Amino acid sequence: MSLEYPEDLKYTDSHEYIRLDGDTATIGITAFAVDQLGDIVFLELPEVGDALERGETFGTVESVKAVEDLKAPLSGKVIERNDPLLDAPEQLADDPYGTAWLLKVEVSDGAELDDALSMEEYVALVEGEEG
Repeated sequence: MSLEYPEDLKYTDSHEYIRLDGDTATIGITAFAVDQLGDIVFLELPEVGDALERGETFGTVESVKAVEDLKAPLSGKVIERNDPLLDAPEQLADDPYGTAWLLKVEVSDGAELDDALSMEEYVALVEGEEG
């Protein structure tokens, strides 16, 4: 299976992605993470209005194989969450970069993204993990 990694996104080594649009960041998990998890059965996300701290756990995604913590790739306030995914977490596998985003966050410090990985760096990381 060929996994996709859009070039316009930033990535983390814990397999979250960030799509920045002004001061709003859309956060989700990568196709690699979805593929590694397998059948996703449960998703836990913070409430709208909650504050995220970069590097802190903001939720969990559970599959038949594992429970993984979701790590905040940047600090900010949750302004929207993808509630339909909470009822149908298996949809994460359908379109992780489109309809299956997790949160929209008002970014408090855009410089935090300076440490994020480019698409090329992320692909090198996951190819190393697959080997």
